[in-house]
Amino acid sequence: MGKGAVTGKAAVTAEGAVTGEGSAVGRLADTVQRLQGQLQRAQAEAEGRALVDLASGILVERLRCSPVEAAAQLDGLAAQAGLSTLELAADLVNQATRDKIADVARDFVTETAQPAGASVGLRLRSAEAGALAAAGDAQAVAQSILQHALEPLGAVAVAIWAAHADQSLTLAGSAGFSEEEPARWRHVPPGVPTPARQALGNRTATHYDMLTEAALPSIGLPDLGGGRMTVPAGTGGRIIGVLEICWPDRLPERSQSIERQVQVLAELCAIALESHPVPGPDLSSRRSADPRVAELLDLTDGLPDPCLLLEPLLDRADTPADFLIRHVNPSFVDFAGRPRNAIAGARLLDAYPLAAEAGGLFEKVEHVLATGEPFRAERMRLAAVVDTVALTTQAQVSISRQGTHVLVVWRLDDGARKVASLLQHAQRLGRIGGFEENLLSGEIAWNDSLFELHGLLPTAEPIPLEQLPAHAHPDDAHSIGRFLRSLLYHQRPASTAFRLQRADSVARHIRVVAEPVLDENSRVVAVRGAYQDVSAQHWTEVALAATRDQLAQSQQETAERNRLALQLQQAIMPPSHGPVDLHNLSVAVRYRPAEKDHLVGGDWYDAAALPSGHVLLCVGDVAGHGIEAATGMVALRNALRGLATTGAGPAQLLAWLNTVTHHLTDNVTATAVCGLYDPVSRQLRWARAGHLPPVLVRGGTAGALPQLRGILLGATGQAEYEEGRTQLETGDTLMMYTDGLIERRDRSVQDSLDNLLQVAQSARQLGRGSQLENRLDHLLRYTNADTDDDTCLIGVTVR
Repeated sequence: MGKGAVTGKAAVTAEGAVTGEGSAVGRLADTVQRLQGQLQRAQAEAEGRALVDLASGILVERLRCSPVEAAAQLDGLAAQAGLSTLELAADLVNQATRDKIADVARDFVTETAQPAGASVGLRLRSAEAGALAAAGDAQAVAQSILQHALEPLGAVAVAIWAAHADQSLTLAGSAGFSEEEPARWRHVPPGVPTPARQALGNRTATHYDMLTEAALPSIGLPDLGGGRMTVPAGTGGRIIGVLEICWPDRLPERSQSIERQVQVLAELCAIALESHPVPGPDLSSRRSADPRVAELLDLTDGLPDPCLLLEPLLDRADTPADFLIRHVNPSFVDFAGRPRNAIAGARLLDAYPLAAEAGGLFEKVEHVLATGEPFRAERMRLAAVVDTVALTTQAQVSISRQGTHVLVVWRLDDGARKVASLLQHAQRLGRIGGFEENLLSGEIAWNDSLFELHGLLPTAEPIPLEQLPAHAHPDDAHSIGRFLRSLLYHQRPASTAFRLQRADSVARHIRVVAEPVLDENSRVVAVRGAYQDVSAQHWTEVALAATRDQLAQSQQETAERNRLALQLQQAIMPPSHGPVDLHNLSVAVRYRPAEKDHLVGGDWYDAAALPSGHVLLCVGDVAGHGIEAATGMVALRNALRGLATTGAGPAQLLAWLNTVTHHLTDNVTATAVCGLYDPVSRQLRWARAGHLPPVLVRGGTAGALPQLRGILLGATGQAEYEEGRTQLETGDTLMMYTDGLIERRDRSVQDSLDNLLQVAQSARQLGRGSQLENRLDHLLRYTNADTDDDTCLIGVTVR
């Protein structure tokens, strides 16, 4: 029994230790998860802010307003349209850019006849904002397009592959895979038949309903064996990578909308791959003290092709066991993608171990060092091993002995073609076409974009500058003539805008800029320049100008309506110049308008002697602001005064007024309190319709009259109201008011009413004079309402 007890104690102790360790690990895991969530939210907010800032910038440019005003305008327009600010920002950028993203969103709306097109544009714009914010970080681009654009399509993972000249692939970025997968698939050697390789070879999008059925190796298998889509990513007609998208189940049904969305995402990936930063030059290699070696280093630095300067490392037999890569020139590019500082200073067989194969680079270098005979090959296989993956390429190689060193030069690719491709891509995005016209020979050179801009076939004859007026709108002939005079006669750069009348009857708004080319005698021998299609910008400016005109007209109409409402209110309730005596009552009124003109409301009051000898006292508040509230106020005030002449009691008067409000007005609701005072008995009969109760001040003490039952006016067709009776005494002061006197956003109505009673009670300490008016002014001054609503206040003192 004792032994069992000891064993149990040990088990408890061990369990407690494990539990304590587990809780610490759990807290650490929770902290990591929380920080990851905060980072994801911060990234999403940054991408959203980038999109909103872009839309605000468009408004600043078009409306000529400040950034703060543009942001407020964007929020206001979003609220009016019932959209989020981010959705409206995406729509505005779509309208301004007229690029492929805008086309996809517009076509989606056309095909589906659904408002979800706005969300397609928003998703693609958000993905674009994330890609631009990530600069050259393909990993961040992959996460952005998966989160914003692909997850709504049912995809669960995405990979961005960078294609190399040797037909190998490198995983530039990925999202949605397990942590181990990117490391396993960092490099794909040439010849491996992956889905990305198929798309690269076919130069078109490739679809797999189930990847497991295709029997192709790829990232994510076997966990993600569902549908796959691989899309080539390229710019300027040159494919530089592949976008691979993974679904958990079978590939969704194909549609033109999804295909175009994926094509746009592939272009975003191409931008990320093209803008990836290239490692800077290696500054660690030191110049030799030997002037002959220093001269050799200067020579290699001046070569335009990549080259390595090798120094032999001799063994005891005085034969080279290896070569030290003494220096790499600034033009050096490692075909395996490693930075220059990872190659300079390393041994040749450490950096390129496969160079030791038979007939390989090491053998050639060793032969040149031994014999001094130069080696040259138009195509030679170069190989490297990175992360256990062999990478190969073909290059033009030249090897020569320079004193005790060996110089290796290889040429992998012609950079001029890449620069030309980038320029062509930039011209296509900017809708720009370049030209050069030789005025002596008449020869004209146009690029492909310019033929497309003019609506001509590439085989057509270019249009000379002197014939430009014949292809423009007649009204633009004068501006084109001034452009040609500045260019050819005054010999200075010039630009102008005109409307191009194309042969296919399509009119485009064009801007042309050109400069003269002078010979040694300062004569114009040629003209070079560019045309740019600015039609989208022109129509955007036209639309924004029309919007500005509509906004100005709407603001003018609103101001006029508010002015009429204010005039109507002042005509019905003119300002009082002092107390008015009605039998044995002294009546004073105060009206405080809203600070903003557009908040002119429907508050009203009335105090009148009736034919029956009674005195009518009433205050009301029509819901809303503007001309509608003011006209509703006039209708109810006049109706109540007319009904009061029947001699009915206040409860009956409010019942009739409710019927008038419900049936004879257009969706008007209001609150009111109505009282009939008998000068003989000094009795007040009163009723309320959803209004705050009157306040009675007697003997220095303020209190609210009872909360009688009574629904607001206009809510139902028939309503009954409770009537109360209050006996007034000489010196009593009764106050009726609207909610603008006490209403606050940060407290309840009861708290505001209690504060009103305290302020009314403190008014007993006021000096002599017109006590009633002083009391009303005191209430207006010290009741701290904050809703900027108009206020009506009636004060009645019994004499």
